[in-house]
Amino acid sequence: MPQNGVYDLLRMLEITLDEGYSVLKYTIVNKREIEELIDRIYAALPQEVQEARIFLKRKEELQNEAQQKANKIVQEAQEEADRKLSMSEQIKAVERERIRITNEVKDNCEKIKTVAEQDADSIRLQATDEALKIRESAQMYAEKIFNVMENNLLQLQQDVKNCQIYVEQLKADAISRYQMPVAQSDNQGWTNNSNTKTI
Repeated sequence: MPQNGVYDLLRMLEITLDEGYSVLKYTIVNKREIEELIDRIYAALPQEVQEARIFLKRKEELQNEAQQKANKIVQEAQEEADRKLSMSEQIKAVERERIRITNEVKDNCEKIKTVAEQDADSIRLQATDEALKIRESAQMYAEKIFNVMENNLLQLQQDVKNCQIYVEQLKADAISRYQMPVAQSDNQGWTNNSNTKTI
C-alpha cells in the first residue's frame, strides 16, 4: 500500500468521528467501523514500524514470563522453606536458607526488571527515532508529489492557453476565408450589372 494511504485512512477516521452523534459531552460512533479503520491503518504502516510494534509486544511478553518465573521461584522457595521449617533439627539452617533464597530471588528480579526497563527504553527511543524518520520521509515525499502536481497544472494551463489561441486563429482563418468569396461574388455581380446597363 502507498505510504500516503496512511494519511487517507487517518482522514477517513477523522471523518467517521466527525459523523458521530453528539450526546451531551460524548460522541456516539460505529465501533466496528472505527476498529476496521484502525486495523487498516496498522496494516498500512511501514514494515519497520510494524516490526518495532511486534518487538515491543514480544518484549512485554518476555517481561511477563520473567515475572511469572520469578513469582514461581519465590513461591517454590517459600514452600521449600516452609517444608524445612517443619523439621525441628534444621529450623535455623532452613530459616537462613530461606532468607538467602528470598534475597537472591529479589536481587534476580530487580536485575531482570532493570534490564527489561533499559531494553524497553532503548526500543522506545529507537521506535521514536524511526517514527520521526518515517514522518520526515513522508513529508518530503508529499512535497515532491505536490511540486510535480503544481508543474503539471502549470503545463496544463499553458496547453489550454495554447489551444485557445489556436482555436481563435482557426476561427479568424475561417471568417477570413468565408468573407473573401462573398466579396468576390459582390464584385462580379456589380460588373455584370454595369455591363447590362451599358448594353
